[in-house]
This record gives sequence, structure tokens and C-alpha cells, in this order.
Amino acid sequence: MAGADAPVGRGGAVTRVLVVDDHTTFSELLALALSGEPDLECVGTARTADEGIARTMQLRPDLVVMDVQLGEDDGVEATALLTEKLPELRVVVLTAHADSHLMQRAADAGACCLLAKDGSLPDLLDALRRSHRGGLVVDPSLLRTLMSTPAGRPEPSVRVPRLTRRESDVLRMLADGLDTGTIGRELGISVHTCRGYVKGLLQKLNAHSQLEAVAIATRYGLIDDRADR
Repeated sequence: MAGADAPVGRGGAVTRVLVVDDHTTFSELLALALSGEPDLECVGTARTADEGIARTMQLRPDLVVMDVQLGEDDGVEATALLTEKLPELRVVVLTAHADSHLMQRAADAGACCLLAKDGSLPDLLDALRRSHRGGLVVDPSLLRTLMSTPAGRPEPSVRVPRLTRRESDVLRMLADGLDTGTIGRELGISVHTCRGYVKGLLQKLNAHSQLEAVAIATRYGLIDDRADR
């Protein structure tokens, strides 16, 4: 972690970032962008899973930006290994293509954020600043991709659960990548009450995590397409 005499940016102490991506141009451009931010610092780059793991253990960054596909290596597997060894480490996973299986794998691996690799630089930097352990935040554009996939709809025989208006509000905000604290503030309810709604959603959707609840709700068509909002 940054020392007490580290420069102070918009959010306090500088967040030290390691970039793991097999595309050298992408890594160099992201490293250059990070160097221009007062609260973010690129401490190094790596091109393979093994190199990324070794450099993370050596440099102990606060956050790792991890590409899903590292040549023949699996960035999600590397993420799982790193978060097991370093429980406080935050890992933001980048992908060009997402499906519900990848989202669940990223959540199980301990990633804190899943982003579209072709997204904008400001959105990426904002996600790095907002990322935290304890849940997987998914880029809304990736969720919209799932929602637009016909194969994601349930069979006609599947009984779609009925949600209250407040449950639908909480579900939509979870799909937007908001945590329970932010959702509570947006809806004017306590975090405890918000967690109660989340627990109810998990039960109704027969889900084991917030991510799985969003994925199931997407298949059921319970989340409005926010692309038209």
C-alpha cells in the first residue's frame, strides 16, 4: 500500500496499479494514462499470467487490471490464485466478450469488477477508483449484451417470479453496478433494509449471489433495457 508520504489525489492516497495484458500497445497506453492521474499510479505491466502473478507478489499493488485472455493463459484463473494469496487485492477483469458463465467465474475468482475492454478510458479510470472487494460490479454494457441475446430468455414453461416495485428498483440498480450502500442512498432507505431486499431477490430468483440474481433476472426479462433510457 502507498506510504504515509505518498502524493494525495482526488480520493486520498495513490492507488498503485499493475496492468496484465498481452497486448503491449494497450498496456503502454493505459500505463501512460495512469501516469497522468494524481490518484492512480502504474507500478508495472505483465504479458502472461505467470508474469502477472510474479509481479503482483513482488510489487504488491493495490489493484490489478487483468485481461481475460492472455495468449494461451486464463486471466480468471490467475485472478483466483492472486485473490486467494492476497485477500485485500482488488482485481478488475477486462473482456471483449461476456456471458453469464464468465461473469460467474469472475465473481467466484474474487474479481471486484468486470469491464468491457473496448469501453472508454474515462469509464475505465472511474471503475478503478470505485472498485472494492466484496462483490462483482459488471459493466452495464456487458449486461445489455446478455439482455439482447435471444438464447438468454427462459423456456415458456419456466415460472417467472413476480417482484415488487421496490425489489425491481433494487434489482435494476444492482444491474447498473451499484453497491447496497449507494442503492440505499438513492432510494432513501437504510443499508440494512436494502440488504433485506437483496436477500429477498436471491430467494425469489433462486440465486446464490447478486451476480447470479442479475444474470437470472436478465434471462427472465425482469430488467429494463437501459440503453433506451
